[in-house]
Amino acid sequence: MNEIVPILLATAGGILPALAWLWFWLKEDKKHPEPRHLIALAFFVGMLTVALAIPAQKFAKLFITGTTTLFIAWSFIEEILKYSMARSTILWRRDVDEPLDMVIYMVVIALGFAAVENTLFLLSPLAGNDVFDTILTGNLRFIGATLLHVLSSAVVGLVLAFTYYKKPLARNLYALAGVILGALLHSGFNFLILNSPDRYLLRTFALVWIGVVVVLALLEIIKRVRRCRIG
Repeated sequence: MNEIVPILLATAGGILPALAWLWFWLKEDKKHPEPRHLIALAFFVGMLTVALAIPAQKFAKLFITGTTTLFIAWSFIEEILKYSMARSTILWRRDVDEPLDMVIYMVVIALGFAAVENTLFLLSPLAGNDVFDTILTGNLRFIGATLLHVLSSAVVGLVLAFTYYKKPLARNLYALAGVILGALLHSGFNFLILNSPDRYLLRTFALVWIGVVVVLALLEIIKRVRRCRIG
């Protein structure tokens, strides 16, 4: 019974903050809300993506020795998988009928991914009954790491949104560029985490917040050009 408690606490600590961010981001699409079953599916797909990312990252570790290079590779694996899962399960559906939807679903998948990843990070300190470390880890991931996943996936979604009305070949090329850009942002954040003293971590997280503010500003532009053909 005692072994179940840390698992339940870690699960709650991982999923509930992600759901809080989900509520925040869905407000951006309140005028044309997406079907609840698709939002739930996207969140679940994001959670499932972790199960694909972990073995892929372990495989990459067999061939990459440098810590920085390894974290860059892991970032690319995560962003490629998040986009691939989004494209194969959500983005082709009829309900995805406006540019803004691209951003919303990419963000929802990112939050599902972050929910499971946060749970796994919280399990370690909870298993050791270190409440302080658990609270610290949960808070840092809530304000930083979760939003990093949101930011990197939102960048991909923004590229898809701004090229929504282009021809399929052009959209695919832009999607590739978006995934690369999202992965580079993700890698840059990881690089700063690895090379910044603990006292500067909040400054690193502040950069993520600035990126999110920029994304929110771009969302307002997307809303205004919803019915205009681009290119």
